Amino acid sequence: MKQFCVTTVMGKRLIGKAMALYPDITGVLKKGTLVIIAGTTNGYVAEEILKSLGQAEGFSRKGFRRGVTVAPGAEVLKVDFPGDVVIIDGKWQKGKTIFDVLDDLRAGDIVLKGANAFDLGGQAAVQIGHPKGGTILAALSAVVGRRVQLIVPVGLEKRVFEDVNVLAQRCNVPEAKGPRLLPMPGKILTELDAIKLMTGAEACLLGAGGIYGAEGAAWLGVTGTLDQIQAAAELIQSVADEPPCEV
Repeated sequence: MKQFCVTTVMGKRLIGKAMALYPDITGVLKKGTLVIIAGTTNGYVAEEILKSLGQAEGFSRKGFRRGVTVAPGAEVLKVDFPGDVVIIDGKWQKGKTIFDVLDDLRAGDIVLKGANAFDLGGQAAVQIGHPKGGTILAALSAVVGRRVQLIVPVGLEKRVFEDVNVLAQRCNVPEAKGPRLLPMPGKILTELDAIKLMTGAEACLLGAGGIYGAEGAAWLGVTGTLDQIQAAAELIQSVADEPPCEV
């Protein structure tokens, strides 16, 4: 085993790189519709996917978000919302959102939606601030109604101990305060999955936390053949200088 410290922004970049190589994604980029719903992790995903298509020009992660969590007292950049990233048959439809293509989504199409939590059983959940449920309820109408695939890119810092369905029950009672919580039926992809996909090595979470920019970081243990471990080391080193996420 070799151990690595992966910060949250390094993790976002790893997930983005892996999603650009994910077989279902590469397939729908040839024929079908891919909707990348705006969010901080999905900003890295969109960047890497658009780069793989040679269409990254004009895309910026700045403003590519709806809700956002920041430290107390932090100032959020004030920029116009650029829309989600909608790609149809390999062509980026600039400025469109999930709501523009929702009724046209069909089985075989894919929606990517970030999460605020995922549990040990691998189920994710998203916080809800919008009084009509926001983008996740729109996405679920296609996921449940027309078998559109939902994939959830999510960093390890979002892990929770309890079943997200139980947590949702607590958050959603009438007397509760703060965001609601909605469990999602999609397949999650974390840094662990990203390393496996790109190198073949197995990664596990050994510890977490730190300071001087390593707050929320994950200590990962990577096992495999010597070539796989070397590939993982090179992959992680390639994202080591990822700057702070300020969008």
